[in-house]
Amino acid sequence: MAAGELSDADRLALDNTIRRAEQACRYEFSVYVGPVDGEDTRAFATRLHNRLVAPPRSVLIMVDPRQRVTEVVTGGDVRRHLSDKEVELAVLDMQDCFAQGELATGLARGIAMLAEHAHH
Repeated sequence: MAAGELSDADRLALDNTIRRAEQACRYEFSVYVGPVDGEDTRAFATRLHNRLVAPPRSVLIMVDPRQRVTEVVTGGDVRRHLSDKEVELAVLDMQDCFAQGELATGLARGIAMLAEHAHH
């Protein structure tokens, strides 16, 4: 498995983490892991977020492992309960895990942190 890829077991664990996060805070979480070649990563993540079923109530985590870029886009409803500082702390925690080669662990920790802070 190449660096930055998720195994089937990782995907299943991540799905469970997302389900628990959504139940805890009542917002929807989505994750994109893959290349963002030749594009502004923030614009790419924002476009992905805007295509979700309920963007105002959604959180998108986008990771491009090759570029070592992580973007988190939050909808308007989410931003009422989740500050930029809280998002920044979750991103830093995820990036620490990613630097150690722990993509799935970093995503799970980041999702859990965001859900905890967004809980209202």
